[in-house]
Amino acid sequence: MACSHVGGLSGAFIPESEDAGMIRAAEQGTLTFDKLEAMTAVCSVGLDMIAIPGDTPATTISAMIADEAAIGMINNKTTAVRVIPVPGKTVGEDIEFGGLFGRAPIMAVHPESSAQMINRGGRLPAPVHSFKN
Repeated sequence: MACSHVGGLSGAFIPESEDAGMIRAAEQGTLTFDKLEAMTAVCSVGLDMIAIPGDTPATTISAMIADEAAIGMINNKTTAVRVIPVPGKTVGEDIEFGGLFGRAPIMAVHPESSAQMINRGGRLPAPVHSFKN
């Protein structure tokens, strides 16, 4: 991965586009969006610099953010999302960001609609600390 040790928030926020090993794994299909999201539940603080198809609906991106917020709330940690919809690009293509941002393969997202869930509205509660002794 991109770092040998982590300080500060005590979690890894590893940008997929800036790590050669992660890029190779994504190109080979062994590192998927679902796997990255699952990793945030146990060892990361968010989805970082992940390129997705440019035609990804806003409701799908909203659901990604809601998932990360839920992971942060239930695990009592800070989480964040930096996904990049790339206009005109589809799964399997690459985008070159340049400089330190590197390059990234366009990763697949679930095709099912998240609109019904997102359009319900509401909010995720802040973590509850009073249940701990």
